Amino acid sequence: MTGSPPIPPEPINAEPVPPVTPVPPASDYDEKGVPTLDYVRDKIESRFVTAMGDTELTEGSPEARSLDEQQAQREQAAKAKLDEIRRTLRS
Repeated sequence: MTGSPPIPPEPINAEPVPPVTPVPPASDYDEKGVPTLDYVRDKIESRFVTAMGDTELTEGSPEARSLDEQQAQREQAAKAKLDEIRRTLRS
């Protein structure tokens, strides 16, 4: 490689790229890209309403009623066991 001359680069055929104009931020964001208070409030309210609707739909389902009944049975059994333990400690 010491004796070979350097290969000149080939010319590049390229067209100039026009400058990119900045895209204005969406109305929900300010010029720095920070979301507006109205946008954040609307998003939170939307999520809250969706969660409330999901809860209402779930509470009315047979599965939810079954789980509530199971929980009530467990609580009743736990109370009975606690009462039994207290009686044995007093005697």
